[in-house]
Amino acid sequence: MLNPQRSLSELPKMSAASQVERAVLEEEFNWLLKEEVHAVLKQLQDILKEASRRFSMPTPGMESQLKQENFILGSSTMDQVKGVLTLQGEALTQADINLKVAKSSQVLHFQFRDDKQWKLQQIQDARNHVNQALQLLSSRDESYHFKTGAEVNKLMDAVMLQLTRARNRLTTPATMTLSELATSGLMKMFTPPMPGDVMVNFYINLSKLCLTVYQLHVLQPNTTKNFKPAGSSVLHNPGAMFELNNNRFEVSHVHKVECVVPWLNDTLVFFTISLQLCQQLKDKISVFSSFWNYRPF
Repeated sequence: MLNPQRSLSELPKMSAASQVERAVLEEEFNWLLKEEVHAVLKQLQDILKEASRRFSMPTPGMESQLKQENFILGSSTMDQVKGVLTLQGEALTQADINLKVAKSSQVLHFQFRDDKQWKLQQIQDARNHVNQALQLLSSRDESYHFKTGAEVNKLMDAVMLQLTRARNRLTTPATMTLSELATSGLMKMFTPPMPGDVMVNFYINLSKLCLTVYQLHVLQPNTTKNFKPAGSSVLHNPGAMFELNNNRFEVSHVHKVECVVPWLNDTLVFFTISLQLCQQLKDKISVFSSFWNYRPF
């Protein structure tokens, strides 16, 4: 059993020790708000500027500054589709595609018209989110004094939201129905014009630039097959059906080829490092917050 006299006599000592501890922690916390937060913000800005530079858009009249990169599409397991894509920032400036038609030896050749470019919305959106994150960070320069941990957390949450959205745009391609794909502007990009039984789609998945080619056949009006139109998907499988202009189609063959875009891989690494830095700063803030919330004296 505790000695009540002893525990009472020790109270002043415990209180004094706690006050010293609190003073030390307050000093450390003030240093964190004044020095370390700004060091982390500077580090984040440097990393995200590198990410933004990967996405960089050319200034008018200086298009040549943004280099064109050629990527060879192909697969070691099949040779039905081969091609070369030319990427300049967020724009596919040229696509040269050879398609070996199933059940025949015929090879179809398509390429972008000279007056056409295809903007990859995923890259455009990711770049915009990175730039919004940079704007948030630059709104708190070194002369700005953070007064509370909550204020730092609010900024980190806002930056993390933009970075998560940027990463998600690259890791999660948009879903489309087959009829949406058939009527998209992409089908009007090619010369010679794409035949009615072939459709293509380009998208980004992580650090890969992907091309999917669909071969179709028309379902006869008297077909006994149950017609069920396919919903939205990134990749449709053979057997998927859709209706367009009173005609019903079924996907007979699907060919997917891809290539790695190194600078997209870089940006995903930058996003991961930046999100970790934001979380580490929030964790440090929470250590102090938990102390303020727990006061045994």
